[in-house]
Amino acid sequence: MRGKQKIDTVAIKDLYQTDYLLWLQETSQLLKAKDFERLDLENLIEEIESLGRSEQNKLISSLRLIYQHLLKWQYQPDKRSKSWSNTISRERDNISDYLEDTPSLKNLLQDKTILTKAYQRGKRDAMRETGVNNFPQESPYSVKQTLDSNFFPEN
Repeated sequence: MRGKQKIDTVAIKDLYQTDYLLWLQETSQLLKAKDFERLDLENLIEEIESLGRSEQNKLISSLRLIYQHLLKWQYQPDKRSKSWSNTISRERDNISDYLEDTPSLKNLLQDKTILTKAYQRGKRDAMRETGVNNFPQESPYSVKQTLDSNFFPEN
């Protein structure tokens, strides 16, 4: 906390808008001190929920990049590059790390809505980058193939 001065609940709520880092530090100190009455619960709850969404978004982002590069790999074999295979491998490793750190994310790999969202965005990115417009409407790759470090599609 700021020196020895105690900050009241109203001031802590104001910090959330004016100095986010200080708000985090103050909130951490209040939690450590078990001073729950002075916590800015509304914003604390919002931040915790946001962390969950952030973990999901990291997974979707990695899937999106894998799909984008798998499509380019399959539909433009003459332009295959080390960069594409490195991106696919890196994002597969990232997903492996995410799943190790947050095992409940595995449930998202069974969620058709999440997979479709990631594929559609990856496909859109691949279309923009390549000019190819005949990519499949739905992912031609199973989740197992998408995450398999040895899988690279043929054309």
